[in-house]
Amino acid sequence: MQSALATAARLRGFEPDELQTRVLESNAHRGILNCTRQWGKSTVGSIMAVHRAMTRPGSLVVVASPSDRQSAEFVRKCGEVLGELGVKVRGDGHNSISILLPNKSRIIGLPGVDGTVRGFSAVSLMIIDEASRVRPEIYKALRPMLAVGGGDLWVLSTPAGRQGFFHSIWAHGGEEWLKVEAPATLCPRIKASFLEEERGQMGPAWFRQEYLCEFVDSGSAMVEREVVERAFDEEVEPLRLSTQIRTWR
Repeated sequence: MQSALATAARLRGFEPDELQTRVLESNAHRGILNCTRQWGKSTVGSIMAVHRAMTRPGSLVVVASPSDRQSAEFVRKCGEVLGELGVKVRGDGHNSISILLPNKSRIIGLPGVDGTVRGFSAVSLMIIDEASRVRPEIYKALRPMLAVGGGDLWVLSTPAGRQGFFHSIWAHGGEEWLKVEAPATLCPRIKASFLEEERGQMGPAWFRQEYLCEFVDSGSAMVEREVVERAFDEEVEPLRLSTQIRTWR
């Protein structure tokens, strides 16, 4: 089966760079994209969504994000891609953020609200956009939608501290996850002079997070997380404290 790169090749004016090509040509069942701001993750994600909807008639593609606005923007980009490909679409008549293709496939956008993300099943492809800012309970509510159809899952984001499921997957996800890191220094569309300006304006910690794909502590903790993690040694037997209380006379 052709990858989403074949769909991207049909778009005028879009020439994917090396890392975008790696994502688009992947057939990974689970994927995580850790990328700089302005890398084009929503564009790449929308091409992936459109490719799945076009090549698998009757399939359901679900896009989740922290808000209605962000989900609507993602689905709007999907509509633009479909329009450029000459595919006429409309809403599905049931969901406010939705696209129905002539082949009966649907692309549906969901906000990051627990009560509204439930109720879908047999999802073929799920994309979680701005995943570092989606609450963990939403992620847990979304995953069961993949159970029946054995659907694929991609999470896309710029880091937002060492917290949440996005960081957990990146740091501890197993071999089933394809991990793609796309810092600004490897993005040919972002000039080095702009990055130097941003480094000076934003400060080193924020710059590393927004542009270098690093998971940076918020700075509110008295001791950095990595210092605490290095303090643990699995070979040291923990001290067992007695619960017995002695009374001294």
